[in-house]
Amino acid sequence: MKKYIIIAFLLPSFAAIAQTTAPAELKSMIQASFEYFPKFKELQQMESINAEKLVNIKTNQMPNVNGSIGYNYIDPVGQTSFPVGPGVSKTLQFQPNNNYNANIAANYVLYDFGRLKMSIEKTKEELNNSKLNTESAQYQLASQVSSIYYTLVYLKKAIQIQDSIILYYQQSKKLTQSRFNNGDALKVDLMNIQASIDNENNRKIDLENAFNKQLNLLEYTTGKNSASGIAFDFELANNNIDKLISTAETKNAEISIFKSKLDQAKYDIAFNNLLKLPTVSVVASAGFRNGYQPDIDKLRLNYLAGMSLNVPIYLGGKLNSQTKLASLSAQQTEYSLNTYKHGLKKDIKQALIDIESNTEKLVNVKSQIESALSVVKLTQSLYKNGSATTVDISNATGNLQRSFLNQLQFEYQICISKIELAKITGEKYW
Repeated sequence: MKKYIIIAFLLPSFAAIAQTTAPAELKSMIQASFEYFPKFKELQQMESINAEKLVNIKTNQMPNVNGSIGYNYIDPVGQTSFPVGPGVSKTLQFQPNNNYNANIAANYVLYDFGRLKMSIEKTKEELNNSKLNTESAQYQLASQVSSIYYTLVYLKKAIQIQDSIILYYQQSKKLTQSRFNNGDALKVDLMNIQASIDNENNRKIDLENAFNKQLNLLEYTTGKNSASGIAFDFELANNNIDKLISTAETKNAEISIFKSKLDQAKYDIAFNNLLKLPTVSVVASAGFRNGYQPDIDKLRLNYLAGMSLNVPIYLGGKLNSQTKLASLSAQQTEYSLNTYKHGLKKDIKQALIDIESNTEKLVNVKSQIESALSVVKLTQSLYKNGSATTVDISNATGNLQRSFLNQLQFEYQICISKIELAKITGEKYW
């Protein structure tokens, strides 16, 4: 029987971590997902809405200018008669029956104690918040695509292990068939080996089914239906817990969103306080109208200019209630931020614990693989000499298979933990 078996490419590799890196193919898939996934169209539309809202708010810095043309027929109108000579009187009409008016009027808020400026700042923060929501969705989707990508790597390797195991059993079956033909083995030995082959083929079918489901998820998120990756080649910039926590507090998208919401609430408080202050406005208009004595039907140029002071006196406690609501909202957002930060530290520590424990397991499983390989070779030799049974071969092979699968699982879990840490700490690797 040939000396083959299972697979140097699965042995773990340890590389020095210099920066957060990902393969070019994964980066390309993540970028494609940003264009393909429908959720981003919705988020980008919200950015456009808030950008236009900011433009709209800024227009209040300009005066309002309106033009109007009007005509009114009035009857009766005020009039009186007075004598102009002996037996002669003249009727004086105070208003014409046909009234014409055409003018251009301008209204401008001269001073509002910073009310408009505060509205602009709040709207800018709303725009920033919508951009942060898009960025947060990018981190979520990038993490999802990365997990799918490396799950495909895991399943490819697991299928290759299955192929090696199946090949081993097929080789064992040939040897057993030869011994059976020579009368040195029982038919039950052949049946046992065939049962093992069938079991391993079923496991392979399950793995292939899982692989196809992951491909479906990949297409759902990126529009692509294949991935060529064969290694767990995702690396973090660092694994120091203090640095990771510090990075997360400054770069994590969710924390930035909470801070943005907190700033919006503070703007609301300041704006509601400003609503208690007066506003100073100037008005001006110019145009043509009739109705002026002594010729009331003649159109004449007219104009006006003035100022007004609008002072809020009593609004039924509305402003105080709005200010209190904004203050409570700010406090709630701050509590939510602290809660999220608290959970963030726990998640970072948990991911680091997973990486450390699985790395230690990789070291241990390497010696297990070496021992299992030796047992398989020894059992194979004993079987040729008639000192071992097919059951012994199945047990030895099963132990080797479990060792390789454990190694693969540990490498996969380390990779997934690194992806989770990158998302939590706000590391952009695409």
